[in-house]
Amino acid sequence: VQLQASGGGLVQAGGSLRLSCTTSGRSSGPSTGAWFRQVPGKEREFVAAIRRIGSNTLYADSVKGRFTISRDNAKNTVYLHMNSLKLEDTAVYYCAAAQSQVIISSMRSSASYPYWGQGTLVTVSS
Repeated sequence: VQLQASGGGLVQAGGSLRLSCTTSGRSSGPSTGAWFRQVPGKEREFVAAIRRIGSNTLYADSVKGRFTISRDNAKNTVYLHMNSLKLEDTAVYYCAAAQSQVIISSMRSSASYPYWGQGTLVTVSS
C-alpha cells in the first residue's frame, strides 16, 4: 500500500487549501484514513480521520469547524478541506491509512496507522 499526498502550498491567513491523499496497491481504499501534521521540534499531532464504513469522522479540537475530512472511495482518495487557515496551521501534513477499521477511541493515535504518505508542506502567511 502506497500513499501519495498532494495539495500543500503557501496561503494567506483566512484562506483555504485542499489536501489529497491517494492510495495505490490496494483494490479498494483504506478502511480508515487520517491526517496528521508536524512542526519541526514538535511531535506529530492528529488532525482528522475518517472511516470507510459509516464515514465516521473525528477532528482535533484545534481544527474542528474549520477543516473537513472526506473520501472518494471510487478514487481511493481521502481529502482534507482546510478553511479559515491560521498561522498556527503551518506544518507538514501527513496522510495515514489503515486497512482495518480503526476503533474510534484509537483514531487519534499515529500507532493505529501502518501506512504513511510522504508529507506535504502547508505554509500560512500573515
